[in-house]
Amino acid sequence: KGHPNAAVVNLGCGLDNTGRTCDNGRCKIYNLDFPDVIALRQQLLPAGDREQNIPCDLKDTAWFSKIDASGGVVFFASGVFYYFLTQQVRELVRGMADAFPGGVLVFDAANRTAVKMIAKTWLRTANIKDVGAYFAVSDAAKEIGTWDSRLQVTSRGYMLGYNDLRDPSVGGFFRFLARVGDNGMKMQIVKIRF
Repeated sequence: KGHPNAAVVNLGCGLDNTGRTCDNGRCKIYNLDFPDVIALRQQLLPAGDREQNIPCDLKDTAWFSKIDASGGVVFFASGVFYYFLTQQVRELVRGMADAFPGGVLVFDAANRTAVKMIAKTWLRTANIKDVGAYFAVSDAAKEIGTWDSRLQVTSRGYMLGYNDLRDPSVGGFFRFLARVGDNGMKMQIVKIRF
């Protein structure tokens, strides 16, 4: 609300339409993913007004120059950083802090146990042995906050942080899964202000 002309940047967008869903009629929407994914996206979801589909590798920060953040910027990534090494996420976040001061990055994360479960199938097909090198976090403020003094890091439980489990419409099994996910696996939504 405070930055109606902000850039809304979907990192690793796939065919996700969150940018359009939160469009206020004035923001600039950027969808970033690998070239083959963007080619498919262009066929199925061509860019609309104030929207750009940008083919890139997120780890190559050349894409920074394509984002107009003059009205502010919000980056979000859903299910993306599980495929990055911790060092790659750290370098990306620091680079974003340099290029986009005042910006915000929001993404989902989980602890090492959860990442092993999430990555079980693709790690096997990729013949990757060192799961521990992949990005995982249990206490976002403590762990990510040490990367750079400019970072203001907060997090909320992935499920418990946004849903009131006291509502009678919430079933017992969902409550159990939410507690396991948020407490046992430290599933969380992380917000970083640069």
